[in-house]
Amino acid sequence: MSKRVFDFVAASTGLLLLSPVMLFVALWIKRDSPGPVFYRGRRAGRGGIPFQMLKFRSMVTNADKIGGPTTAGNDSRVTPSGRFVRKYKLDEIPQLINVVRGEMSLVGPRPEVVDKVEKYNWNERRILTLRPGITDWASIWNSDEGGVLAGAPDPDDAYEKVIRPGKLQLQLYYLENRSLASDLKIIAATLIRIVHKRYTPAEIKSYPTFRQLRASVARLVATEQIHRDKTNRPAA
Repeated sequence: MSKRVFDFVAASTGLLLLSPVMLFVALWIKRDSPGPVFYRGRRAGRGGIPFQMLKFRSMVTNADKIGGPTTAGNDSRVTPSGRFVRKYKLDEIPQLINVVRGEMSLVGPRPEVVDKVEKYNWNERRILTLRPGITDWASIWNSDEGGVLAGAPDPDDAYEKVIRPGKLQLQLYYLENRSLASDLKIIAATLIRIVHKRYTPAEIKSYPTFRQLRASVARLVATEQIHRDKTNRPAA
């Protein structure tokens, strides 16, 4: 069975089985805050071609105009319903529609905003030869990105310096070792990780843990604060 056939059949089945959950989440979002049910984000697809990635809206309307593209765990833009759907990854379910359309795959590198993709070096651009996915090893490793970045004055900067390097390494690892068997393993590991946050597959055990990432962000914040203090110190 080809990857595309597997994606289409599995995503179509998933949409059918999860339709009651999707209806419940949609009604909750409409009741919780004004605005559309879905968030449509412009992302770089296969070959770098932009497409509209679907998510259940978990933030206030026009959140992208209030702050940056990276969301910390304590971000005030996140709605009450949004905190719940983010915690259990329910906001990602509409991407099954992207999979049915052929814009995404169930498993593959998470789609990035176009601006970030433009910064890829020649090696990282190989990631764009694949359809972006709903989950991959990097998603499992970085399943609590908001928690890692909580407290960072500039979440976008912390993401670039602390999370992005490991994320790209894992995406390249997937590129070079992908197979239907590995895709099934990633899907299973993703479902387990949602329920058991401490579950760590062998493929990501050599990467920094949540606590280590949090510590790296804290060191980054402290270092930048020291630099600002020195810069702002009046001359003697």
